[in-house]
Amino acid sequence: MKVLVTGGAGFIGSHTVVELLSEQHETLILDNYRNSSPEAVRRVRELSNGRVTAQEADILDTQNLSCIFAEFQPDAVIHFAGLKAVGESTMNPLLYYRQNIEGAISLLEAMDRNGCSDIVFSSSATVYGEPDYLPLDEAHPLRPANPYGKTKYFIEEMLRDWCAADKHKSAIALRYFNPVGAHASGRIGEDPNGIPNNLMPFISQVAVGKRERLKIFGNDYDTHDGTGVRDYIHVVDLARAHVAAVNALVRIDGFEPVNLGTGQGYSVLDVLHAFEKASGRTIAHAFAPRRPGDVAASYADPTRARQLLGWKAELGLDEMCISSWNWQRQNPDGYAGS
Repeated sequence: MKVLVTGGAGFIGSHTVVELLSEQHETLILDNYRNSSPEAVRRVRELSNGRVTAQEADILDTQNLSCIFAEFQPDAVIHFAGLKAVGESTMNPLLYYRQNIEGAISLLEAMDRNGCSDIVFSSSATVYGEPDYLPLDEAHPLRPANPYGKTKYFIEEMLRDWCAADKHKSAIALRYFNPVGAHASGRIGEDPNGIPNNLMPFISQVAVGKRERLKIFGNDYDTHDGTGVRDYIHVVDLARAHVAAVNALVRIDGFEPVNLGTGQGYSVLDVLHAFEKASGRTIAHAFAPRRPGDVAASYADPTRARQLLGWKAELGLDEMCISSWNWQRQNPDGYAGS
């Protein structure tokens, strides 16, 4: 199958491309490198014996996008491209609505013009907002609490309507929980711009000496150790779920939302201690007050992923931490250090 991957140079995108190529899918990466690096593409080529092509492009450039579709003629699209920082989305919501929502419209219009009717969308568990119950299943009410989450929700609704208008169209929205880890080779991994927004890369940078200490927001939650609990999923498991979703598109009509998580919650301190074990280093940390909007716990019910995609997470917290440390110690400055 020919698969176009928008945002394919990013953290999850690059790992997904490696897995697509291992399944013999012909793959084209499309990326504007705003939150990624061409070095990631070079390393994907290295890991896949050069069997991937890439084009620098922005999905908001409709004319260029149409030319790319007309030339490549993809059978399916995996859509990662978009902005993804919750805090930034709160400070600059219009940027997120323009880039994420208008970008999705531009992409779907290009698909329509070129007869491509299958898409896997990179959504997020942020569409759920404050949990009414745990574990979170796909029937849980959707009420995202920030502009980033709202863009994911609005794009899901757009895809639902896009599919409803044509019975031959298919869309799977993969609602991620907390992606972490890296490729076993240490050649590709998470390379955040500036100060990391997520827990694992921050811990990794403390371990390698780039950051002084980890600030833990809240140690008085109603959890087993007082710190927030989340469902962390290894990025390689996540990448394999995208391949499973692409393969499932041929037997699915309409719109399908699917949670991607392990179903197991780990606290901030659980992750910190597991990383200390993996790295052999002590992670300096300090507690701070809770952040507005943070919840005590959030973790997935992954049943639907098993039923619809035939997929389940295989890699545990130890593997997540070992691979994250392997990536960070080989690449202390990320791709910029190459």
